[in-house]
Amino acid sequence: MKITIVTGSNREQSTSTKLCRYIETVLQEKEINVTLFDLYEKPLPFFDPSNRVTTDPNVHALIQAVGGADAVILSTPDYHGSVSGVLKNALDFLGFDQFDSKAVLAVSSSGGAVGVSPLTHLQTIVRNLHGVNCPEWISIGGENRGFTPDGEPENEKVKERVNKVLAYFVNLALTLRKAG
Repeated sequence: MKITIVTGSNREQSTSTKLCRYIETVLQEKEINVTLFDLYEKPLPFFDPSNRVTTDPNVHALIQAVGGADAVILSTPDYHGSVSGVLKNALDFLGFDQFDSKAVLAVSSSGGAVGVSPLTHLQTIVRNLHGVNCPEWISIGGENRGFTPDGEPENEKVKERVNKVLAYFVNLALTLRKAG
């Protein structure tokens, strides 16, 4: 199974990206092939709907990574109660060909207690791309955004939540892959 994680922050030490790096490790321990596409490390040009043809190598890498995946994880910081601009811009380069009938997990990090609004906004976008939203999601906030120098969440409850949600998500992705 191949899972692509798209981290939607444009900040180097973003907690949403740290969370995704931890998710990547957990999935790899389950012998799942993971591609982490970090939009901070691979920035994209602004999407221009009047010129859908681009030669930008990062855009092509994103399309290949998401298109070649069996399932996708989308991560965003909570920016004013919604998804980050860089993630929305990245999703504008993608379409049905990359998401149709694939399981998609929404992940968020918020300065407040939990970032529910960005997760529901992501699920709306995924639905419009014909992806299949995982009913579970992962959101960390406040003091739960701490990570050890090894990249693990400091809070054991966060680790438990990540493991529970990933088990559900992987099962959903396997089910959809078999049905397709």
